[in-house]
Amino acid sequence: VQLVESGGGLVQAGGSLRLSCVGSGSSYAFDAMGWYRQTPGKERELVARINTDGLTTYAHSAEGRFTISRDRVKNTVSLQMSSLKPEDTAVYYCYADGAYYSGGYFYRNYDFWGQGTQVTVSS
Repeated sequence: VQLVESGGGLVQAGGSLRLSCVGSGSSYAFDAMGWYRQTPGKERELVARINTDGLTTYAHSAEGRFTISRDRVKNTVSLQMSSLKPEDTAVYYCYADGAYYSGGYFYRNYDFWGQGTQVTVSS
């Protein structure tokens, strides 16, 4: 099971970017999905999260500027980021928790992570 992100890049302050993530593989199911970000020397932090009912949670720094959405059928999650600031510069990671079946075993409460995509906001 893989999560593959796309949409990162370089943008000027005040601009917008849209990150997308798609899950692929077989015999899996996602519960919550979301986005985390990390800068050098700091712990990975939650940016936004959306559960199976569509309930969303945002970091205080993202409220009002970022919008998370998902398509449960397509196993995708997106993050629309607006009014970007230099402090939003980070590697953004797609996240999902759920379950999968492999090799005769069923894994529950498993955390899936994407490889990360760089977002750089210039001042």
